[in-house]
Amino acid sequence: MSHPYALDILNPATEEVIDTVPGVDAAAVDAAVVGAARAQRAWAAAAPADRARLLRRFAATVDDHIEELARLEVREAGHTIGNARWEAGNVRDLLDYAAGGVERLTGRQIPVPGGIDVTLLEPLGVIGVIAPWNFPMPIAAWGTAPALAAGNAVILKPAETTPLTALRLAGLALEAGLPEGLFQVLPGRGDIAGDALVRHPDVAKIVFTGSTRVGKQIMALCADRVKRLTLELGGKSPNIVFADADIEAAALSAPMAFLDNSGQDCCARTRILVQRSVYDDFLDRLAPALKSVVVGDPADEKTQMGPLISRAQLDRVRSYVTDDLATVSGSAPEGPGFWFPPTLVTDADPDAPIATEEVFGPVAVVLPFDDEDDAVRLANATEYGLSGSIWTRDIGRALRVSGAVAAGNLSVNSHSSVRYWTPFGGYKQSGLGRELGPDALTAFTETKNVFISTEARTT
Repeated sequence: MSHPYALDILNPATEEVIDTVPGVDAAAVDAAVVGAARAQRAWAAAAPADRARLLRRFAATVDDHIEELARLEVREAGHTIGNARWEAGNVRDLLDYAAGGVERLTGRQIPVPGGIDVTLLEPLGVIGVIAPWNFPMPIAAWGTAPALAAGNAVILKPAETTPLTALRLAGLALEAGLPEGLFQVLPGRGDIAGDALVRHPDVAKIVFTGSTRVGKQIMALCADRVKRLTLELGGKSPNIVFADADIEAAALSAPMAFLDNSGQDCCARTRILVQRSVYDDFLDRLAPALKSVVVGDPADEKTQMGPLISRAQLDRVRSYVTDDLATVSGSAPEGPGFWFPPTLVTDADPDAPIATEEVFGPVAVVLPFDDEDDAVRLANATEYGLSGSIWTRDIGRALRVSGAVAAGNLSVNSHSSVRYWTPFGGYKQSGLGRELGPDALTAFTETKNVFISTEARTT
């Protein structure tokens, strides 16, 4: 395999280089696709029970290495150890869930005159998964697990800053007995390895999670070959708090709804919309809850928030929080590391960039609204539509507002966005298609219709 350049992997908490990984070029991508296509044909021809058994064995092997994977994630991504353990466990759970669908991936029999009509669900072939740096393990598995279960091969291109857990997962797949070439990880730059993967004529589908800007570029490249595509892009999710809600519960839960993973989460509730009559009361409860968040060494069990991923990301977040804004801030460590304190902006204009653009850091704006219509208007006043929360005791209002907010994943009186057994995806410029849930495997298949005549033939 050709390695024309190297990727230095930094620990975001210390800025130390913890590893150097060779990056691949277009020739290496081409060779990987050839190997993947060969492995895929044999994999698709294997008995469903055998494929399911190997995926369950892969899940069990991941489970045996949860702590190792979590510690690796802490070092390369700066995630808190608690989050990292959940992420590794989520990979295991996704593989188990996908394995359960292998023998249930059935077509339909459709009534027709003069014969029998059936549909067959056939694998697409080689799938390219381009994973982000904010959740390197679970999001990689969102595409990989169902694609493998549906009979495809997968080539995973991890983010340039976080390839280590992906490479280890590929090694664990081989340990579990998955065929050589079926699941490959190709570290590299997006403009080299990623571009070659997207453009390759024998890659049947691309699954991309990342920025809306890059997602649009990939969509344009896929259009040339009418290549199938799933996009999970940005978000600027609202957290809507009505006056009839449990204000204490809403305020105490709000900080970690946007500080989880240091705010580097497309589902982060970074637009806190509060009904005007309880706005002051809510802020009085929210401010001390924000300041109590423990920011520090991500390997420490007590830490709730770690560093940002890189110097570039730290500079991006700083550019949004200008000196003219009124803020409430927590604390963050001094010295090495990409640290930014938990921050609330309380006087932002609803149309300002900090209130409408994805900051991707531990920053939220708090905006008042007057009534239900005003809350919906503010909630929908961005180009994104990925997730959001609604806090109210009125079930009718919960249903009305859920129907009116343009987002793919809403949660009432909680901040839950992701479960591996329910669909996930966005409206508007937050993405295209759905991942996870009971239909995940079918997103990696082609439907073939077959009609069999039963009419008598005369000679």
